[in-house]
Amino acid sequence: MTSADLGKDPREVAAMFDDVAPGYDRTNAILSVGASALWRTATVRALNVNAGDRVLDIAAGTGTSSAAIARTGARVTALDFSAGMVAVGRIKHPDITFVEGNAEALPFDDASFDAVTISFGLRNVNDPHKALAEMRRVLAPGGRLVICEFTTPPNGFVRGAYNLYLARVMPSVARVASSNPAAYDYLMESIRDWPNQATLASWVRDAGFTDVGYRNLTAGVVALHRGTAPRGGAR
Repeated sequence: MTSADLGKDPREVAAMFDDVAPGYDRTNAILSVGASALWRTATVRALNVNAGDRVLDIAAGTGTSSAAIARTGARVTALDFSAGMVAVGRIKHPDITFVEGNAEALPFDDASFDAVTISFGLRNVNDPHKALAEMRRVLAPGGRLVICEFTTPPNGFVRGAYNLYLARVMPSVARVASSNPAAYDYLMESIRDWPNQATLASWVRDAGFTDVGYRNLTAGVVALHRGTAPRGGAR
């Protein structure tokens, strides 16, 4: 895949992630200069789950985020559309339930989960609006949504430095650290083309969530968006 516009072929994206699955976590840690662990911790805190809560982790990859959530005592289901990612995840985290599936057509009943989260995966979905509607559907009334995603740094200097990193530094590092450097060209393009914080917040509201808001992390390189499924089942 050479273009990261918002009309993505799910089969191509899944195949790309299949290819990078074995070294995915190590490469991410290197490319984020260790910040991925901090973003994961912030996501778990934002979910604010209790022991026994049912949590769906979408675009879970190899389950690193799922394992962090599971340490709270929550019952985690990890979903990813890449068979390669799911296969690696099942080996790394045999105590977590992994499901291969599409965020646009979640294979779960209505109101199945107390919380839903997706980290760095919504921009890889062909139709993010449909995926958000599906997240709303599978959440129980009052359930929590947390999205962790790359976004647009509000400060111009930080934004310029970050764009330079994406265009020049990340491809060079990926050529050394990844088995498929071209996949990280896609990553750079998908981040560049993704809408800003306010736009994503409006999408979450349009999907029917209440209490919508966001918080920037790492000077706005990443943002945590949150929402709540309305009580009473109203759509």
